[in-house]
Amino acid sequence: MADKLQPAIPVPQGRFAGREAFGQLVRDALALASQQGWRELVFCDPNFEDWPLHERQTLELLSAWSRTGRQFRMYATQYDSVVRSHARFATWRRTWGHIIECRVCRQIDTVNFPSLLWSPHWAMQRLDPVRSTGVSGNDPERLIHIRELLDALHQTSSPGFPATTLGL
Repeated sequence: MADKLQPAIPVPQGRFAGREAFGQLVRDALALASQQGWRELVFCDPNFEDWPLHERQTLELLSAWSRTGRQFRMYATQYDSVVRSHARFATWRRTWGHIIECRVCRQIDTVNFPSLLWSPHWAMQRLDPVRSTGVSGNDPERLIHIRELLDALHQTSSPGFPATTLGL
């Protein structure tokens, strides 16, 4: 299992382009987060439709990262497509609900909503989600800028995508 967690290459610094490159970047970042013990991860996207959250490998990497003291936050405009397209992730989310905070931001339209993965150590941001192009790296200024963006989203968001739904 440890060999699976080792990324073939380090998480890239700089520009990326294409859906495959984006998906691999998410997987590489999760492997690095587990290896280096990143304590906090944030995923942000209008709906996560084209994120690799349905893949077994992604969930194995998230599970390897999910140890005591970890914090995982997600921001979206809606989570319907996560439930519909990423059933494995929805199940994983129920299991690890104690470390995951999912927030919904209804005040921002999907066109202007950021698509990014952030940690205090590294970040990836899609500047054009349609073409899956963007930048990644650990530039301190970019990390601070994205953190400020996430703080603003947190203030205008509310809890969403509960781990379980109670019904009568």
